[in-house]
Amino acid sequence: MNLRMTISAMALAPLLLISNAGFTQDNGRKISMDEAIDLSIKNSKSLRAAHARVDQAVANTTISKQSQLPDLSISGSYLRVTQPNIDLQYKSNSGGTAAAPISVNQAAYGIANLSLPIYSGLKIQYGIRSSEFLEKAAVLDADQDKEAVILNTIDAFSNLYKARANLRVIQQNLAQSRSRDADFASLEKNGLLARNDKLKALLQTANIELSLADVENNLKVTMVNMNIMLGLPEETVLMPDSSSLVDPGAIKSLPDYEQLALQNRKDMQAIGYRKQAFQFGIKKAKADYLPSLSLTTGYIAADIPNFITITNAVTFGVGVSYNVSSLWKTNAHVSVARAQLAEVQANEEEMNEEIRRQVNQAYEALLTANKKIEVSQISIDQGIENYKIVKNKYDNSLLTVTDLLDANALMLQSQIGLELAKADAIVAYNTLLERAGILTTTRNIK
Repeated sequence: MNLRMTISAMALAPLLLISNAGFTQDNGRKISMDEAIDLSIKNSKSLRAAHARVDQAVANTTISKQSQLPDLSISGSYLRVTQPNIDLQYKSNSGGTAAAPISVNQAAYGIANLSLPIYSGLKIQYGIRSSEFLEKAAVLDADQDKEAVILNTIDAFSNLYKARANLRVIQQNLAQSRSRDADFASLEKNGLLARNDKLKALLQTANIELSLADVENNLKVTMVNMNIMLGLPEETVLMPDSSSLVDPGAIKSLPDYEQLALQNRKDMQAIGYRKQAFQFGIKKAKADYLPSLSLTTGYIAADIPNFITITNAVTFGVGVSYNVSSLWKTNAHVSVARAQLAEVQANEEEMNEEIRRQVNQAYEALLTANKKIEVSQISIDQGIENYKIVKNKYDNSLLTVTDLLDANALMLQSQIGLELAKADAIVAYNTLLERAGILTTTRNIK
């Protein structure tokens, strides 16, 4: 009996150390979920691209507004001329001898024109309004991309946390298996265990070591991917702060989240702005049917030695232009604008349905995750009770140390299972918030 208790104490020592230490992790950089989100937003390449698209939309709006400004053009030339034949149609009535021939070998002139558009069928105004709506849509697209980045970071944070938890489980199993190998070796030495049973235990330990290698590799890959996402050196050892995995608490009803999604989803709002932009696009295309009116003024100066000099020739007036070909060409442009509007309207209806599907899926996923937490909690209670029963039987020589180690492993695995279930529930909850379009506001992220 003394030998039995000594062996069991040696076997249980590594497990108790792991359990009491609360699965102590290696030294590294401890990072919270909020810090990870902040870093991912600052270093996201997709958000940089989204902001560039916003800048482009702002520039397009500026270009549209500049169409209201006057156009000023200045041109001038200096020309060398061959000996031209010049025949003035104006004849003097004074009579007399014929004038000497005119010799011209050079010419210089300059022209300045200023034109201010007054009316062009409201084409300029429609273009400005269309650009403004497209600019708002680009801003909303960037906001939607931001929510996607935040959700991706939360998912990555959870995966890193679960990868470390899985590593701890495998390490615990390996410690248990090695302790059992030591126990079996002592039993074989005392003639109480067949050699074949000991070899089976050694083979199981080898398989666990292979599993540990796979889990360690998965943890390294997960950590490198997250470091790249956060803009940190690839070799940084990240320690996810478990306190960041806060219970979201009570959730709303499914219809509430559907209504929130239709009101707050940035991509849905962006489609609404694009629809208005294409409505103005139709009006802009139709404006080509109408004439254009503008105020014009200019200045002309010319100098042709031995022939003519012009200065102070200022012009001003009103210009009217009408492209007759617009009568048969504009129809095609209007048809294109109408087709674009029809496409956006169809996309709006499709997105409405897709949002409802996404919210329903996310809501059911959250309910499932919460159910897993309840089951995991029950498993912990059962695991603790099972370990007490097995420990009592072991103390009375009714079970082997292997049974005791297995019971302890199940108890610890159920505790890890609860942590993993809570991590999955956090991701499911934030996914629901993202699908409802309120992830940024709920987390108070600017």
